[in-house]
Amino acid sequence: MGPFTLSLIGIGTGSPDHLTRQGIAAINSADLILVPLKGPEKAELADLRGAILDDVLTNPGTRIAPFTLPLREQNPGNYLAAVEDWHTAIAASWQQTIAAHQPAKRVALLIWGDPSLYDSALRIAARLQPRPEIEMIPGITAVQALTAAHKIALNTVGAPVTITTGRKLRESGFPPGVNTAVVMLDGQCSFQHLSPEGIEIFWGAYVGMPQQVLRAGPLSVAAPQIIQARAEAREKHGWIMDIYLLRRQGR
Repeated sequence: MGPFTLSLIGIGTGSPDHLTRQGIAAINSADLILVPLKGPEKAELADLRGAILDDVLTNPGTRIAPFTLPLREQNPGNYLAAVEDWHTAIAASWQQTIAAHQPAKRVALLIWGDPSLYDSALRIAARLQPRPEIEMIPGITAVQALTAAHKIALNTVGAPVTITTGRKLRESGFPPGVNTAVVMLDGQCSFQHLSPEGIEIFWGAYVGMPQQVLRAGPLSVAAPQIIQARAEAREKHGWIMDIYLLRRQGR
């Protein structure tokens, strides 16, 4: 396998409207596009990538290469070590798929959200041999889509914002020194671990897509509504991608 360029293309939350013109150009310049398969219960995710490609791909020479995405160990004793092992397994899967579809000088991967924000594609790509030349193409982030859907600003006047994860929220509580926190990668509704007094929440799932679900309000009122809406949506679709913003009121 010779030298190649790997394009990491942000696709927003799955809507073709979230692709930039730069992203569309990169898709059409690729020799090979990798499409991860996450099992039958998440087949809709691969279908969504397929729908995006059907919508914007016009180059008949571009090949589509599905591959099985390795699963990460759940509830490991050592979280960081488990993530490292998972990334190594994914890199091996990429490597095998690319090698099986030679020649390929330009390889692309469609990234949910944005390749620079809580995404591991760069760290995984660093494990490939030969190491590819990386092209990063930003897309609409889930953070942008969420604030637009709720018609709110990300920050309050002159104030900073923290972007964190559900795991960190459970471990450390509301981030200190800020009045706004955006929480990503939270499969456990970690806002339940906070004292709700004085906190508003703006939650969204499948943001920007036809199946979008939004909830907002004081955390004490909205939390049970979100938990129920999230469970119902996940049961209906077999998967869920959600994000939320927490804001301390009056600060």
